[in-house]
Amino acid sequence: MFSRDNWREIFQTIQKNKLRTFLSGFTVALGILIFVVLFGFGNGLINTFQLFFEDDAQNIITFFPGQTTKPYKGYKSGRQIEFDRSDLADIEKNFPMFLEYVTPRIGRTYLTKYKNESNNYSTRGVAPSHQFAEKTIIMKGRYLDKLDILKKTKTAVIGRLVEKDLFGQEDAIGNYIDVGGSVFKVVGVYQDDGGDDEERRIYVPYTTLQLIEKNNDKVDQIIVAFKPELGYSGAMALEKSLSTFFKEKKYINPNDQNGIFIRNVAEGLKQTQQLARVLQLIVAFVAFGTIIAGIIGISNIMVFVVKERTKELGIRKALGATPKSVISTILLESIFITTISGVLGMLIGIAILSSLDKTLEDFFITDPYIDMPVAIFATLVLIIFGGVAGYIPAKRAARIKPIVALRDE
Repeated sequence: MFSRDNWREIFQTIQKNKLRTFLSGFTVALGILIFVVLFGFGNGLINTFQLFFEDDAQNIITFFPGQTTKPYKGYKSGRQIEFDRSDLADIEKNFPMFLEYVTPRIGRTYLTKYKNESNNYSTRGVAPSHQFAEKTIIMKGRYLDKLDILKKTKTAVIGRLVEKDLFGQEDAIGNYIDVGGSVFKVVGVYQDDGGDDEERRIYVPYTTLQLIEKNNDKVDQIIVAFKPELGYSGAMALEKSLSTFFKEKKYINPNDQNGIFIRNVAEGLKQTQQLARVLQLIVAFVAFGTIIAGIIGISNIMVFVVKERTKELGIRKALGATPKSVISTILLESIFITTISGVLGMLIGIAILSSLDKTLEDFFITDPYIDMPVAIFATLVLIIFGGVAGYIPAKRAARIKPIVALRDE
């Protein structure tokens, strides 16, 4: 295998048959390159699906009041369900072992003014723990605290783009804004990885918003954060228990699907991950098909190569070459070409993925990549089968009698 004469002969053969060598190498390189790129796209799809959930905490269950469609315990259908502060207290009282926090949410849209600037912004009445549910990042100042809730203070935390729209280059902290006719003091400015829409919102104490709205105690939504160690099964069980709790408390028929609506991030995340994995498997299957095509291509070329060299092999055998030396020469040439081309194709594919970065986000492919062990494994598979592709016709050629080979046209 390490004979200098063998390698000299291999390089001479490659040099004399440049087109054939190029086609052999191109087939292998293209196969592994396409595999790397397609597999990377599959990982990019998974990244995109995961980003949909990274904006918010992944251990939350949100409850939305609905309208009943079935009568129950003397209550008619068509009844509008409402949440209030007592529901928050009851959840904390009955499910303390499973909870990290509970936060209400009241959503409104108000015309907000500062000096000569004004715009309509989504304004949310929330509790301090809402910061963790939304993964809100405070840039300056502070978020809402318990004292704001207890004293029903008129304090506001505004998004980065709200500050930019209303204040320009001026610092918003400590200034006052008119939110729907009520004056609030800006105590914090935040940013959010969810995008521009998330950063054009205003957060105020939910108790303050209730006070402004005729001092009621109603809330639009209830967000429950469960302990992460519960896992998917625990989250689903907690969802079922909370659903039963709400239906019993609000006198909703257990079979009524419209009385309360639930969004469990754990369930949505699992379904999305499963879909992403299915898509990746499909992409990987197609990518693996390119490797098969590369193997078939190199096999066909090697059959042609051996056929083309039949007379040459006959002369070698007539001069005393053993079948083993004939096989080793062809096999080494096949493995050498496959290895160089496979590694080159792999490196080019990885370079392409690295250069794409975020340019394919419009096609739902974010940061495509391939793990190096996977790329190396695929390349090795191609090299091994490239060797097999060379061995089979070489073994057949080694069996040909010299006199028969010399007669070949």
